Amino acid sequence: MTAEAPVAAEEEGAGGKMPMLDHLIELRSRLLKSLIAIGLAFGVCLYYAKPIFSVLVQPLVRAGQGKLIYTQLFEAFFVEIKVAMFAAMMIAFPVIANQLWKFVAPGLYRKEKRALLPFILATPVLFTTGASFAYFITIPIALKFLLGYQGDMGGIQQEALPSVGNYLSFIMQFIMAFGIAFLLPILLMLLERSGLVTREQLVSARRYMIVAAFAIAAVFTPPDILSQLLLAIPLVFLYEMSLFAIWFTQRRRKTGAEEAPVDPLEEA
Repeated sequence: MTAEAPVAAEEEGAGGKMPMLDHLIELRSRLLKSLIAIGLAFGVCLYYAKPIFSVLVQPLVRAGQGKLIYTQLFEAFFVEIKVAMFAAMMIAFPVIANQLWKFVAPGLYRKEKRALLPFILATPVLFTTGASFAYFITIPIALKFLLGYQGDMGGIQQEALPSVGNYLSFIMQFIMAFGIAFLLPILLMLLERSGLVTREQLVSARRYMIVAAFAIAAVFTPPDILSQLLLAIPLVFLYEMSLFAIWFTQRRRKTGAEEAPVDPLEEA
């Protein structure tokens, strides 16, 4: 065997075996870098917590609500901490994903790296799309519906006075729920690519997915039917889009396999 053969084999295969202690040291290094990124982002976001929160309250302002209250002395302070941490996690996510990839990638084969990399790159895009959908479309519609209960109720004036803590929990729940929900295509395509499920199984489970979509929407949104529909319908659409994406990638893999040159030694 020539000296080039081991190099080619190493490039084609996974990285060399690493002792458990070295794995733990590497993991500690990646976690430390991720925590440093979160800490730096948290410090910056805490300084700008008020401007960030002013962005988060815009859907409430556009819905016609011009007042937020806090009923506990420390509530406003802890809201700023939560806002800073929420924004810091969003900002530091690319660094965290990069450190995770650097930890996992050396143990993968070249084909596995090529297969996983598009999913990793698509994750922040889909999460941002889901969060934006919640911020610009779902939350304003839900707020307009929920604030519509204000007014005269049998001679008594009913007025909504949401607290800063409750509103922050409300909007964070929406943004996280929609952001994670929009990752459904990646999850299903990874399951199919790993061989755990087939497209035929996913197609046959369509009716169960519709029920599951409404169950998920009932858990992660307020109890009104409008908010639940605003999450359940995109989930069903994403499921159908995942089936099409799986069909398309299967077709590409099949075409690539047919066009791949045949090794004469294998035929012999």
